Amino acid sequence: MRGRRNARLAPPPGLPPLPSGRHKMVAGGTGRLLCSLLVPALFLSGALCLCVAVLLWAARLWLQARKQRLSPAGRDGQRPVLVAFFHPYCNAGGGGERVLWCAIRTIQKKYKNVTCVVYTGDRDATGEEIVAGAFRRFNIKLTHPVKFVFLEKRYLVEASLYPHFTLLGQSLGSVFLGWEALLKCVPDIYIDSMGYAFTLPLFKYLGGCRVGCYVHYPTISTDMLSVVRNQDTRFNNAAFITNNPLFSKFKLVYYYLFAFLYGLVGSCSDVVMVNSSWTLNHILSIWRTGACTSVVYPPCDVQTFLDIPLEEEKSTAECSVVSVSQFRPEKDHPLQIRAFAKLLKEKGLGQQPSLKLVLIGGCRNQQDEERVNNLKRLCEELGVSDNVMFRINIPFEELKKHLAEATIGLHTMWNEHFGIGVVECMAAGTVILAHNSGGPKLDIVVPYEGHITGFLAENEDNYAEKMAYILSLSPEKRLEIRENARRSVYRFSDQHFEETFLLSVEPLFK
Repeated sequence: MRGRRNARLAPPPGLPPLPSGRHKMVAGGTGRLLCSLLVPALFLSGALCLCVAVLLWAARLWLQARKQRLSPAGRDGQRPVLVAFFHPYCNAGGGGERVLWCAIRTIQKKYKNVTCVVYTGDRDATGEEIVAGAFRRFNIKLTHPVKFVFLEKRYLVEASLYPHFTLLGQSLGSVFLGWEALLKCVPDIYIDSMGYAFTLPLFKYLGGCRVGCYVHYPTISTDMLSVVRNQDTRFNNAAFITNNPLFSKFKLVYYYLFAFLYGLVGSCSDVVMVNSSWTLNHILSIWRTGACTSVVYPPCDVQTFLDIPLEEEKSTAECSVVSVSQFRPEKDHPLQIRAFAKLLKEKGLGQQPSLKLVLIGGCRNQQDEERVNNLKRLCEELGVSDNVMFRINIPFEELKKHLAEATIGLHTMWNEHFGIGVVECMAAGTVILAHNSGGPKLDIVVPYEGHITGFLAENEDNYAEKMAYILSLSPEKRLEIRENARRSVYRFSDQHFEETFLLSVEPLFK
């Protein structure tokens, strides 16, 4: 053993052995070289960091001076408080826009010396037209004028611009769009009402604003991480990725890095409002902002549907199952059709032509229209075309009519963050059957004062069984469930939103 160890230490043949002193000289020379490189590198890094800090501080001072110039004091010597909402698609007319206009109306009612500002990319409409559209769509009348700041670079947050790494692309694009907004108007209070969390540190640290946000849906959630980790094929996790372990690992690393950045920017918020318990759990997990986070349910126009008379069904010969949701992939309309086909086939209801599935929804573009055509082909394959009706982009009054006549309201999206359509179905008087996940499970289809308000399901068999059970109930029992559901939806009214919203944003006005 000793000879073998000595053989390993021997120099190669033909080369003289290095003296022990030479070993020390080589080691010492390497150490000095590293030190000579490391010290300048550290000095250069420190100098660069100092330069960046000075530039950011100078930018902040310049923005504050610009703010004083562009927002002079009024006749009473006081400068109005500027409350700005970052909502690049404020004229879209969806549930997120209803939150925006209700929030602005609430602030105008409560605070007098306040000017509300909306950053928008809707340059195809004037401010007056946007406000008129909010009144027409949502019946929301503002008490004071709103200042609109029109942004030219909204294309930077379009998903179509980033076919790959879409989350990161849109988030970085929102920073540049936020910079344009900040250059045009520096507010006192900044509220992101559309989910662009990467703008928060920009307005807080450069704009010197108090910042808050209303989160409809986390940009990335722990559920999204688990889908990629488990290699589950979903609409946002393509089969070619799930079938390749290398691609799946790469995407998982990308998601974890993005979640880390998302948590950093989100933690800058002074006030965080979320629309449901499901969103709350994910935001707390990633942002870790428990002390300043609260649930503020979105304002649903429940009163419009509560006006529908609620009476006991006079006939069970005609029944309809109604689904209300945009024709987007995550809404999972194929599950509705397959479950309905199973209901007709296995529950002996195939000879009842009066039992209909009515799919009501909006088509935004050519992709949505193609999705509807695929759904129609699925109906033909399953032999239920005569029992399934499609109603695309219908007027509101026709929607109310279908809901008033429906027996069951159907909703199948997995992990719906809230579910305004679920609330509307319950307010209209249908017996709701929603997915056993997300907002419907945690907040909406829950017992109210100890009484059942609806039903939940998870898969094709579940949905078919629950629909058969609802149809088997007596009209009196269904009426009892519908009445319980109606009483429960007052939690999602405009008035309740105003109360919880004001409590949440109060720290921003101190």
